[in-house]
Amino acid sequence: MRLIGRLATMLGLAASPALAGEGITWPDLPTTGFVVGRTATVEDAKKGNATFSMDGKSQGALPIAIPQYVWWTDETGSKHPMILVQAELAPDGTKIVGLRDFGGEGTVATLLEVELLGTKKPN
Repeated sequence: MRLIGRLATMLGLAASPALAGEGITWPDLPTTGFVVGRTATVEDAKKGNATFSMDGKSQGALPIAIPQYVWWTDETGSKHPMILVQAELAPDGTKIVGLRDFGGEGTVATLLEVELLGTKKPN
């Protein structure tokens, strides 16, 4: 079982894998569909505004610019261009982030797996 899958299962989250790509054209950052300055609710996740909810167990939102461009490195070492849409502190102190690929598919990862690129297009 994948590391992210195990982590998501442990935290009661659901994760979707992103697809790697070459010759990347970074899209504009979204104006909706993300959570800033607070923890995500189950309703946020159902509406597509969050990739996960800790259902009230989060220790709080992380002070990170959201949305922003990131590189996510998966468990095989492959890098995926993504958009950070959520960042929270898990009950065990792990920094968990919600990401979306350019097709809108969500992924749950740890902050350690992500390289933050900021709010300006990396191109």
